[in-house]
Amino acid sequence: MNTLRKLLFPFSILYDGITHTRNSLYDRGIKKTHTFEVPLIVVGNLRVGGTGKTPMVEYLIRLLQETYKVAVLSRGYKRKSVGFVWGNENSTAETLGDEPFQLYRKFPKCTIAVDANRVQGITQLLTAIPAPEVILLDDAFQHRQVQAGFNIVLTSYDDLYVDDQVLPAGNLRENSVGAQRAQIIVVTKCPPHLTEQQEFEIAQKLKPTLQQTVFFSAIQYAAEIVQESKTINLSECKEYSVLLVTGIANPQPLMDFLKSKHISFKHLSFSDHHAFTTSELAEISRNFNDLNSNKKLILTTEKDYVRIFATLSLKNEAKVEDWYYLPIETGFIRHQKDFDQIILDYVEQSTRNHSISER
Repeated sequence: MNTLRKLLFPFSILYDGITHTRNSLYDRGIKKTHTFEVPLIVVGNLRVGGTGKTPMVEYLIRLLQETYKVAVLSRGYKRKSVGFVWGNENSTAETLGDEPFQLYRKFPKCTIAVDANRVQGITQLLTAIPAPEVILLDDAFQHRQVQAGFNIVLTSYDDLYVDDQVLPAGNLRENSVGAQRAQIIVVTKCPPHLTEQQEFEIAQKLKPTLQQTVFFSAIQYAAEIVQESKTINLSECKEYSVLLVTGIANPQPLMDFLKSKHISFKHLSFSDHHAFTTSELAEISRNFNDLNSNKKLILTTEKDYVRIFATLSLKNEAKVEDWYYLPIETGFIRHQKDFDQIILDYVEQSTRNHSISER
């Protein structure tokens, strides 16, 4: 723990006490929770920053959307709109937030909406025609006003919540004991060749309850980088000078992946969910123009791309056609079918119970 963290430790004790009291009031039924008959699946974490929630939400959409009418509710972090907003043809990253807008672009069969008030948001979603049959709540693990039927907690392989402390000395939103509310714990961003023995050791460290199951996932990168009208195979990217632009919490896994593919790049790093200004885009253009190559491109993440694409104009020296992104997905290292079955069983059972109660 560095000096600043040590100085902040007394405040972490205070914060821990406040969050513990709040959770205790919900656990004992003193603070009111809202229940809904529709199956609700929360994807969340204990730590501030990126643990791979959006790729997990995408995984669940793919798993469920062919059988059920799926909706996703997010708060829409850093959006410029307020209140409840539906995703529609007029939506942008500014009105929905970058990650919900990314979901809206990728999954036209799925209903996407944002609202910081999850109770209000779910209530509004249920007015849709047809109404959703299952709702995914993105980043809502600490929103105890809603009693979800199923909770998935994510923790990064290289930053497990059991190795951290609560804010502000650490990065946890609540004490690690809060993970016990989840039915599933997923260790994300694992090395793809993680051994079963390593999985066992990490699971022991997390100390799951008898009712919890621990799974391990890795980032799966696409074989191509893409834009609106063109794709380039990763194997060809070795021939390009690449300017990598990221506005994510931890770009290191992406950088390591590009290096493993022998792709050389210059990296410009910005904060997570960064809203790129005109002057910053101009600076990116200058860096791009300074690349001494006839074959060059700008590479970013999909989350960044949906923000930047809307901001770029023809006046920028780096035109839209210079920008590409590398799609990613969540992939389970082992026991993917077991994970799928647990989710499908929950949704099917909840749907069946709802049908019986309506008779």
